[in-house]
Amino acid sequence: MSGAEAERDSQRAKVYAAELFVRTLFDRAAETGTRSVDFFGTALTLPPEARFGSVVAVQRYVDDVMALAPVRRRWPDAAQLAVRARRGATAAHYETRGAAGVIAVPDQPGVDWALRELVVLHEIAHHLCPARPPHGPEFVATFGELAEMAMGPELGYVLRVVFAKEGVR
Repeated sequence: MSGAEAERDSQRAKVYAAELFVRTLFDRAAETGTRSVDFFGTALTLPPEARFGSVVAVQRYVDDVMALAPVRRRWPDAAQLAVRARRGATAAHYETRGAAGVIAVPDQPGVDWALRELVVLHEIAHHLCPARPPHGPEFVATFGELAEMAMGPELGYVLRVVFAKEGVR
């Protein structure tokens, strides 16, 4: 396999589609005022999802997640992780700067899709999983494990089911 083939992020669209589905579940639950949802024929209560009003609030959340005992035990050598504002409004992303990681999130009116817990957990998972391709099986496993640690087993279950439904490995 060539370097280009090894790096090809073939699951990216499927991972994003699965996450959009899960975010929509949370949005619909919020619209109805109840966290109980019908999830493929099963009654399920979703955990509350944090929403953030600023980059400073996202940084506090990231610090709290990285300080969770299960996260520290699972990823004891995780480097420092900072959060910065991103000018573009269409994406959040993860980058490295030296040994540290940086999450960049849009911080402007109308980008509330990025200032939410599920998106931030996705970016933290990139920090904890440097495997290539960026949205490959190792990342998917890391994201699911981290989401379960941060938000509870219900979210871990939802992600596993939706990833499977979307054909994510």
